[in-house]
Amino acid sequence: MNKETIRIGDRVCTIYRSEMPKYLLVQPIDEHDLEVLDTEVETIQTLTRTPFTLVAFEIKDWQSELTPWAAPAVFGKIPFGDKAFETLAFVEDVLIPNLEQRRLYYKDSMRCLLGGYSLAGLFALWASYQSSRFDGIAAVSPSVWFPQWIAYAEMHQPSTSAVYLSLGDKEEKARNPVMAQVGNCIRKQHELLSEQGISTILEWNPGNHFQHSDERTAKGFAWIINQLSQP
Repeated sequence: MNKETIRIGDRVCTIYRSEMPKYLLVQPIDEHDLEVLDTEVETIQTLTRTPFTLVAFEIKDWQSELTPWAAPAVFGKIPFGDKAFETLAFVEDVLIPNLEQRRLYYKDSMRCLLGGYSLAGLFALWASYQSSRFDGIAAVSPSVWFPQWIAYAEMHQPSTSAVYLSLGDKEEKARNPVMAQVGNCIRKQHELLSEQGISTILEWNPGNHFQHSDERTAKGFAWIINQLSQP
């Protein structure tokens, strides 16, 4: 698989390209995600035989660019912003058209998936309610504890075929009372998607939020690819 780093718009993007890919995987990442991206891609390849191209783009302000509305700080002192709309606009209006121009994405023969870890997983979920661009969503340890998120999900219908959800089995044991609601929230999220007829799964991984993010994200993308590739 070929790997290259390029700038698209104002973002640094890391691209892994296979021959004759059937899927485009889009993932917002931070510095830690970048460090383990090679392992993530290798793991996806062990879990599915379907060729894919993965494009990971940098997030500069993690707590602002991935959240759809402003909210007070839950941990630390940095509040959440409302820049998710701008990030989604970058994906739809800048990133994907650029990939088409570079012949890295063919919308008539490739399916497009969006996925991410933690707040990036929440962003991917939210994007499925805003856009019909994405055939599948990999929401891996998503921050569904985010204030008012479940109320939003209860009032809206996603436009996607498949949603992968996962959580570490120790995440709901967090000391922070807001983040400790993540278990109840993700169970409710899974219930809502099932009731709405979305192909979905909720997978529990051993460990807390900060363990094996690369392997967990790989499992999410691979599950969607295998799900959508069934005859």
